[in-house]
Amino acid sequence: MMAKQITQQTFDDVVKENMQEFEMTAEEAIEDAVKQFESQEVNLANIIRDVSLYSGADGNDTTVHPVIAAVQKLSQALDGDVPDTASVISDLATVEHECSIDLSHRCLAGSNQAYPTLLKALRKFAADERVISATLQAFCALVNGQPDLLDEEGSSLFIQYLSDFQEKSEVLLLVVRLIRLFCVKHESNRQAFVAKDLIKLLSGLLQSQQSSPDLVKEICFALRVLTFDDDVRVPFGKAHEHAKMIVTEGDALKAILKISEVYSNNVGVLGELFLTLGSLAVRNEFCEEVLSLGGVQLILQAFEKNLSDKAIVRQALVVLRALAGSDKVKVAVVKQRGVELVVASMVKHASNAAIAEGACGVIATLTLRNPDHCTKVMECQGHEAVVQAMKIHPKDAAVQKQACMALRNLVARTREHSTAILELGAEALLNQAASKHKQCEDEAKAALRDLGCAVHLQERWTGQKGALGQ
Repeated sequence: MMAKQITQQTFDDVVKENMQEFEMTAEEAIEDAVKQFESQEVNLANIIRDVSLYSGADGNDTTVHPVIAAVQKLSQALDGDVPDTASVISDLATVEHECSIDLSHRCLAGSNQAYPTLLKALRKFAADERVISATLQAFCALVNGQPDLLDEEGSSLFIQYLSDFQEKSEVLLLVVRLIRLFCVKHESNRQAFVAKDLIKLLSGLLQSQQSSPDLVKEICFALRVLTFDDDVRVPFGKAHEHAKMIVTEGDALKAILKISEVYSNNVGVLGELFLTLGSLAVRNEFCEEVLSLGGVQLILQAFEKNLSDKAIVRQALVVLRALAGSDKVKVAVVKQRGVELVVASMVKHASNAAIAEGACGVIATLTLRNPDHCTKVMECQGHEAVVQAMKIHPKDAAVQKQACMALRNLVARTREHSTAILELGAEALLNQAASKHKQCEDEAKAALRDLGCAVHLQERWTGQKGALGQ
């Protein structure tokens, strides 16, 4: 159920009423208004609560919100036949600043004509790169967290910009960022942009603009967002289809791996490339294509070279886990000392929960239905690292879940490993995970069962007392 929302005007009216009727100070009036609306389960994330806006002693004199004033000033500057460029750029900077403060400022701007006003600036100054850049910056600030503002005119214009500004990497970066912001948590926007050939355009830019590290990172992020399934309003998205299109129509795997070689010494770019590669590994043949192109070796080399860098280690673990869904890739990872690197990362970054989760996930994937890999992990003391991760991160449900799966896979087909794991205190840790974290109860009990421990398995339905649903 979606939380209720109110307008800024409604909130302001209640604050003014509190000040007038109950002689409250502005601070007291705001606090009381917040309590009133929150008790009614109203989401106030879009509401500005600035004491300075209620300047009158009794609340009669409410100051125009600066974000509204900024949009109005820009709109007036654009109304002239020959708008002053310097003034327009200054006003755009003010709108960007106000929208960058927080979501409430962005929402207020969005409900007071900011979107059409910014489109108007782009139309008025279609040949002025300075104004276009300033407008795109303001647009990025405005739509961050409110992608519903997009309309057909805007989406067509931004797609056109990807072709029009091929030689202007600074403008391209802003356009790609803006499109990406419109696509986050908005499935219909994603599909609309894809229908306008966004995937082909981004894939082409990835190859033609590879000399610009910031633009490469932004393009990777945008491609990755197209594979998200994060819009709660849509029961079924096209994340898988988009990933397939990026690989088959955009030839992205080859391009990403080629660029990874170029940026082998730039962990910032390399991390974005790895994360994008992981998001595209949605089919077995894609994983095997990465392997055949030398991608697994490249990833492991970068992993080993940057073992001290937490960010690149996390990202390498993400992509390795995705690729290891293929049995052929599993074998290649283990042959190329992947297990040793994963365990080394867990030891080196033992306090980092994200690395612990990722590493346990990789171990669980590598050992699934593969006894030889289980033996390899045990030889590398991987089981000790997994148990240690459970001890260090008892409150992190994600770590506990992946660790449970890793321990279970280590003994599911190789029960001879059970004693070594149990001697580390795994039984108590698994019981603790099952009791503390509902989301990993099944995985913990499965691990306990395969380790030969006593475990209470709940029989959810026995066929007695009527049919299911009664």
